[in-house]
Amino acid sequence: MSDTPDDGDLVAAPPKIPVPDEVAAAVRTLIRWAGDDPDREGLLDTPARVARAWKEYARGYGEDPAAHLYRTFEEVGGYDEIVLLKDIPFQSHCEHHMAPIIGKAHIAYLPNTRVVGISKLARVLHGFARRLQVQERLTAEVADCICEHLQPKGVAVVIEATHACMSARGVNTPGVIMTTSRMMGTFRSDERSRKEVLALMGKG
Repeated sequence: MSDTPDDGDLVAAPPKIPVPDEVAAAVRTLIRWAGDDPDREGLLDTPARVARAWKEYARGYGEDPAAHLYRTFEEVGGYDEIVLLKDIPFQSHCEHHMAPIIGKAHIAYLPNTRVVGISKLARVLHGFARRLQVQERLTAEVADCICEHLQPKGVAVVIEATHACMSARGVNTPGVIMTTSRMMGTFRSDERSRKEVLALMGKG
């Protein structure tokens, strides 16, 4: 029996995104400035690959993260305690050196009358992370978006990440984790609620 898949099993590769000449030329210039030859065999296709990769890294610019919060649910059996999504992995790039930021986020909210599908919290995070960022702003944007569109009693966002601009250049100090947080509503005003949500995140 042949291992060749039937025609119905074949999946066509998605069409490649066209790369503007000036974008490819910019990458070629960077390669040359870094000290290599953009015309050598191993680098011939690199400008187009880099351009398409950056279009993917930055696809958050084409998204509205808040759109993921438009569909909510009210029939939750009277549930009125903390909703928490822990250890959400994400990748971003810092706006200062365009170097990777890799980390995880913990997102919690205290519902008022509505809840949202848990995957939507991760989608909000990724929508903002897939842009040029600083971690402080990313933390605030995620919390503010959830607060504005879900209008819960409280929102808590904690982000932990490593920054290649620190680990792979400059001070060259790998393994350092930066932590940022934003507490809103009852998590900011009530110390007991804040301690509870931090404990649930494993940060208490």
